[in-house]
Amino acid sequence: MSGGWRGSRRRSRLPSNWRSEIRPAAHARNPDHICHLCGRPGGDYLDHKTPGDDHSPENLDWAHDRVWPHCHRYKSSAEGNAAPRTKPGRHRPPEQHPGLL
Repeated sequence: MSGGWRGSRRRSRLPSNWRSEIRPAAHARNPDHICHLCGRPGGDYLDHKTPGDDHSPENLDWAHDRVWPHCHRYKSSAEGNAAPRTKPGRHRPPEQHPGLL
């Protein structure tokens, strides 16, 4: 399992026909794998254009991930950084400065 999928439950949320029908249909629509983010050919990752589990053909297109310019990695990083921090206990409360004790 690649580093990006390690610890993720995302794969389990993909439909059972992801490899057999959805990816081949996306290839048929865009055989040169033109990246929907930069417009260059050679996208190697089938990306959800909008975050979530909408697996409709309109929401899926190719993006560069393992190959330069790594458009999908930058997009996913930006989405993760913009997501609200909702997990309890994820951040420690600020400590009072020792000189102010």
